Amino acid sequence: MKSSKRGNYLANALTAAGVLLLGYCAFVFIQARLFQIAGERSFELKVHAPAAPGAPAPTPQMGQIMGRLEIPRLALSVMVVEGDDGHDLKRAAGHIPGTALPGQPGNMGIAAHRDTYFRPLRGIRQGDAIDVQTLRGYYSYRVTSVQIVGPQDNQVLLPTPHDSLTLVTCYPFYYVGPAPKRFIVRAQRVPAG
Repeated sequence: MKSSKRGNYLANALTAAGVLLLGYCAFVFIQARLFQIAGERSFELKVHAPAAPGAPAPTPQMGQIMGRLEIPRLALSVMVVEGDDGHDLKRAAGHIPGTALPGQPGNMGIAAHRDTYFRPLRGIRQGDAIDVQTLRGYYSYRVTSVQIVGPQDNQVLLPTPHDSLTLVTCYPFYYVGPAPKRFIVRAQRVPAG
């Protein structure tokens, strides 16, 4: 009789833990989705608002939306915030501090989680278009390479002599737990016009 009661307690405890974990996952997902929706609306209002002549676009502060990244062939569209800490990456893709901003010469780095916003990157191909829109302008890139590197390999984020974009996410895509590698997408800016 005692082992039957212990079994019931254990079953109930495991069920409660499972419900709590599912609730937490749902909360994080809904919070991120609401942030994306509100960010999209706010960004669209700012993009279409008349700007004072000659006024520079504001420099985004940490955690603030800086733009939108789209990969049309993959149907990927995600708001990008300034910063890449854990809180930022739960809500959006993040511009990696210390890398170039859109429209600046050099290498712009953007990171996102493989199990959320950058999951579609598993289907990326050389030549795919990547578009980044900010309050400063609209920038188009073409994928030039895909590679897998170790988590400490920061050379992919070093400055480049030309305008480039580096997307970073964990790899393998279906790995459970902290992934052992990084999936890197490199792209070159396409001249306007």
